[in-house]
Amino acid sequence: METLWQVCSLVVQAKNQRVPEVSKTLSGLPGCEVAVSDVTSGNLVVVVEATESQMLLDTIESVRNVEGVLAVSLVYHQQDEQGEEAP
Repeated sequence: METLWQVCSLVVQAKNQRVPEVSKTLSGLPGCEVAVSDVTSGNLVVVVEATESQMLLDTIESVRNVEGVLAVSLVYHQQDEQGEEAP
């Protein structure tokens, strides 16, 4: 059986004073990891993983809706099929 694996990276622009709060909220979203955050610039680099494209899109939409987020840019997306070995 093959499963689909998807990953994307986002650059998130947030209000400077809200970066710590935004980072914490994003880290709590399913499959979401804040790789880098910079309070001075308000930029965060976020990696999102999912097994379905709709889950990935829903998470990206959730990132956009976090209070303090000004903009979200998709930088990278990869999709791959992962084969599972039979027991």
